Amino acid sequence: MIFLDDLSKAEIEKMLVAIGEKPFRGRQIYKWMYGKNVFDFDKMTDLSIYLREKLNQKYNFRKFVLLNKKTSLADSSMKLLFGLEDGNRIESVVLEDGNRLTGCVSTQVGCRMGCSFCNTGKIGLIRNLTSGEIVRQILVMNSILAGSGKSLSNIVFMGMGEPLDNLQNLKIAIDIILDSDGLNFSHRKVTVSTCGLADELKYLFNELETPVNLAVSLNFADNSSRTKFMPVNSKYNLQYLVETLRSLPVQKRKRITIEYVLLKGINDSAYNARQLTKLLKNLPVKINLISYNASGGKYSPPNQNVIDDFQKILQNSGYSVFLRKSLGEDIMGACGQLYAEYEARD
Repeated sequence: MIFLDDLSKAEIEKMLVAIGEKPFRGRQIYKWMYGKNVFDFDKMTDLSIYLREKLNQKYNFRKFVLLNKKTSLADSSMKLLFGLEDGNRIESVVLEDGNRLTGCVSTQVGCRMGCSFCNTGKIGLIRNLTSGEIVRQILVMNSILAGSGKSLSNIVFMGMGEPLDNLQNLKIAIDIILDSDGLNFSHRKVTVSTCGLADELKYLFNELETPVNLAVSLNFADNSSRTKFMPVNSKYNLQYLVETLRSLPVQKRKRITIEYVLLKGINDSAYNARQLTKLLKNLPVKINLISYNASGGKYSPPNQNVIDDFQKILQNSGYSVFLRKSLGEDIMGACGQLYAEYEARD
């Protein structure tokens, strides 16, 4: 059985041509899927009954089921647990901050990057999500929000997994999200976050017709510390990563977001802040400081005065620095907390 939601728009068109249909039939099916959130041939009413019967014999859509929904009492953010075709599970989050509704989307079941302060990394990588499984998260979020007359304003690939470790499916998913026949989001409202897969980052920006926003989870400004806590640094060290960022075709009005999770006594000192100012010199960046979301592990967040001092050092060096709100923390939906009910590895 072939799952049509594993395919790009062009691939769906080719599938329909292969069974003797015109390419526009593929576009019709694509619009039903991603424009109307319909994944049932029998409900695609502008297709003939004969064609629907033919499609049902050879093609299908992946099982994608909402298993659980938790809503934060503190800020109304939602964490969603999904069941997949093969029995695996993923989590997504809707972050509500005033009128801004952001869908935090997963790209993998688990993650193999092994960042020591992230719950998802403790699962290890189970498998990549298909492009359809990535996009279906957004469709379900919008379906839930529609009940209260709302919809997502922004998409961030900051859920389970490292997006650039699932490069081809991520690229197809972004194309669907930006496509006017698909989800029709503006490129200004879509952000890809990476822990630093530099070569994959160059590939993505060269392949996308319209570059989306970029966030880099940096967290450390020296190689020895970053390698200790973020193994990806062994392959792509800070100097290589920063030079890669310099080389990207970032549009003039866009800035790269640097994410920096503050861990008490580890990367939160004035010296660490000064290191960061030197590392990022002359890069078009803004910096998000994130107080570590304590989840029963060995790390803890710094005191507020330490965070304020860290921010001031960066601001005094001319950087735009923001303290990112920790939304969804009471439902384990905040940064680094997603684990989809898997047992964490030791």
